[in-house]
Amino acid sequence: MAAVRRSPWTAPLRLALGGSGSVLVLVEGCAGLGKTRVLHGLSGLPEAAEARRIPWRCGAAQERPETGGGPALLLVDDAHRATPQEREWLRGLLERPWEGLAAVVAYRPEELATDGLPLGAPAVSYPPGLAVFRHRLRPWGADRVRRAAAEVLGERATHEAVVRLHACSGGVPQVVADLLRALDAGTGSRCTAADVDAAGVPVRLAELVLSRTDALAAADRPVVWAAAVLGEPADRDELLSVAGMDGARGRAALLAALAGAVLSEVSPGRYGFAVPLAATAVRERVPGPVREEVHGRAARVLARRRPVPWAEVARHRGGAGRRKGWLKAVEKAALAAVEEGRHQEAIGLLERTLAVREVPARHRARLAPLLARSAVIGLRSDQTVEVLTQAVRDPGLPVDVRGQLRLDLGLMLANQVGDLAAGMRELEAAVEELGEVRPALTSRAMVALAMPEWPTGTLAGHREWLRRAAGLARAGDSEVARAAVAANHASLAVACGDPQARELVAALPVDGAPAGCREHAARGLCNAADAALWRGSYRWSEELLSAGLDLSARIGASYTEQTAQGTRLLLDWWAGRWAGLGERCERFVAETAGMPVVAADAHLVRGMLAFVQGDWTQAVHWLTAQGAPAPECTRMPLAAATAGALIRLALVRDDLPAAAEQARAAWTAVAEKGIWAWAAELAPWAVEAVARAGDPAAARRMAAEFVRGLAGQDAPSARAAVAWSRAVLEEYEGRGPEAAGSYLGAAAAYRELARPYAWALTTEGAARCSLADGAEHPGAPDGAARSGAPGENGAPGEDGNDSENGKDSADAEDGADGEDGGRAHAVASLRRCVEQYTELGAVYDAARARTLLRSHQPPEVRRPGRPAFDDRLSPREREVAELAARGLMNREIAVVLHLSPRTVEQHVARALRKTGALSRRDLLRTAP
Repeated sequence: MAAVRRSPWTAPLRLALGGSGSVLVLVEGCAGLGKTRVLHGLSGLPEAAEARRIPWRCGAAQERPETGGGPALLLVDDAHRATPQEREWLRGLLERPWEGLAAVVAYRPEELATDGLPLGAPAVSYPPGLAVFRHRLRPWGADRVRRAAAEVLGERATHEAVVRLHACSGGVPQVVADLLRALDAGTGSRCTAADVDAAGVPVRLAELVLSRTDALAAADRPVVWAAAVLGEPADRDELLSVAGMDGARGRAALLAALAGAVLSEVSPGRYGFAVPLAATAVRERVPGPVREEVHGRAARVLARRRPVPWAEVARHRGGAGRRKGWLKAVEKAALAAVEEGRHQEAIGLLERTLAVREVPARHRARLAPLLARSAVIGLRSDQTVEVLTQAVRDPGLPVDVRGQLRLDLGLMLANQVGDLAAGMRELEAAVEELGEVRPALTSRAMVALAMPEWPTGTLAGHREWLRRAAGLARAGDSEVARAAVAANHASLAVACGDPQARELVAALPVDGAPAGCREHAARGLCNAADAALWRGSYRWSEELLSAGLDLSARIGASYTEQTAQGTRLLLDWWAGRWAGLGERCERFVAETAGMPVVAADAHLVRGMLAFVQGDWTQAVHWLTAQGAPAPECTRMPLAAATAGALIRLALVRDDLPAAAEQARAAWTAVAEKGIWAWAAELAPWAVEAVARAGDPAAARRMAAEFVRGLAGQDAPSARAAVAWSRAVLEEYEGRGPEAAGSYLGAAAAYRELARPYAWALTTEGAARCSLADGAEHPGAPDGAARSGAPGENGAPGEDGNDSENGKDSADAEDGADGEDGGRAHAVASLRRCVEQYTELGAVYDAARARTLLRSHQPPEVRRPGRPAFDDRLSPREREVAELAARGLMNREIAVVLHLSPRTVEQHVARALRKTGALSRRDLLRTAP
């Protein structure tokens, strides 16, 4: 109705309903475009409330309504079905309208008795005083279809499903609605393009197109059958050739099909079905022998096009029963798609073909490698894995072909499926089977085994695989093999902090090289971006990521592009670009469902966001629940960072045994790999966990091992983590001044790295150590050991007066009486931390730092009694309301905000009373 309300005829219609003038609006739209909905919407106009409303559906054998003078809204539906008597009655009203008549007449233009004349010939003699408008309804665009899908399916609707839904429905609202009902009833947690295809043809659409086809003369139907078999718009000559009709007879049949609204002129000079899905309904009803003949003619016609659409030729040859020609066309179509970077198209075509059991072994040996290669570059499906798994078991395959398939199957299992053990087995078997017969492919398998990110193997072992791969590539004449080695050499150099890393990345063949070389260059750029990210070279990572994404998009390397998008999420997390980041992570996980390796970055970021927001149940869900990759199938730097997040979760819950166990296991894995830069997000939390669990000697050994492992390496984030880890130990050992200095060193490093959250955590640590009086047991950075259970040891906020009884910390004055300069500086630093946490949205951290700040800020002189907030929420009540609205229970809120559960209960009760909210969930929507 939004488009209707913006229409130029809306104002005259409202004036007429107000008793001034008369107006006619002709609403024109093909079947399913929503004419009846427009009429219903107009009847709800405010001006219509005081007017007589006269609804009329033509052809429904209704009793004729009384008309007369005064404001009246006449709503006429289905004017194309009007009987002669109804047409005469309407003509009379419109030729002699009275003041205040607002008439709206809706019809299907394709079903009018006389084209362009809603009330038949001759044309109506509209009087000069009648304002006449025509409103043409149009199909929905892609964005409107997307909104409709979101309304029905929510986050289940993938981008590919929406694109397919728009394409097959032609944007006709009724068809979209019917398909969405079917999808809502039949899909699980995720709706894909395949689900849209499986939904079939809605009954309403099928009956409409079949009834219109049946109304044609038998001699005219072949042109409709030809359009249905083609399944796409075609020009007149092609359409008639496929129909097997000569010029004159075919022209008459096409005109009849257009007049009968079976076919449409979809674009100038091209004819087909206005709703593409209608072709399926007709095609299914074409007699089998006739359908085969039409497919045969279609294959011959399309083979004359330049360039030849080989995928369509293959479909028609298959439909015609020409198996040999079908397989040749499939191979040509797949090769063309791969060369042009349309890997997903090649995958779909080859999957469908190889799923046919009757395909001979010699053709399987030619087609399966094409599928495998495309699936590694594009996005795999479970069907692809199944097809290739079956293929490598075929004893009739030549050994080198089997080795080639094993190579790509191994890459898919490791990179996309997340079954690392199976992937490594296939890759090692591929090395044996390919041997020296296919040195280029053998080199590629060795390159894959040289990837250091996987938890299997050691750094020395990966370097040995790369050395062997480089030797084979140099000895051969394959540019692609050399590009594969170069890509992995570059990313390994970045990961290890090699001084030659930038030079190796810059040498990747991004321009002017064969397609296969550019695929490896794109992979190398994106892998190097990820490696630079984990070392803390964030600006360089951004540059490499931008170049890698651009190249991946240009060559259609979907898998590489998706992995790079995960790196983007991590970059935004560390840079503090958190606005909308959680929603982006959730969309990415949904889009990459079934590929845990690809989705792993988003799981980590979403889990960490949940942690800092105080929603620890959700944090555990995102970090460990189904869909998150297991540590043994996760890239090593990501596994270490995930372990760090889980250790911190255990620490704030005071589960020291679990924290220490996780820390030791993750530390051992990093030590065995030997790339110590990857411990940057693990080390501070692991050192703290082991120390607090009662083994400070082991914690000191871990910190020392971390320093030794980084010797001579360029790893900025790990260097910052070294200072942080040292600070944790010094604080635990009660050496406050030394700890404060180490924390400040870490904070300076994180400021240089532009990591605001890590800067705030370490700055808070420095302030905490500076303010500590040494009377308490040494605490932990998260404050769990220092403060004890909130509200049970006299912690601030126990009596519920924390925010209301004093000025907020952000307003306290630096340098209050009795504080020396160092203490004043620490208080000011804490204020800045609170501001930074709040700006980021780190609710838990802001609450912790604010609690510490309140215990050290100078007292404020003010009049007795509580400050008056009237019906507004106090700052503390708003904090509690925000967390309660997110679903946290009172006990969880108490831990997050360092309050007692009773105090939280009181804050929630006051917030509900002040806002008038009906439930906790409704608190934020009603907060004043």
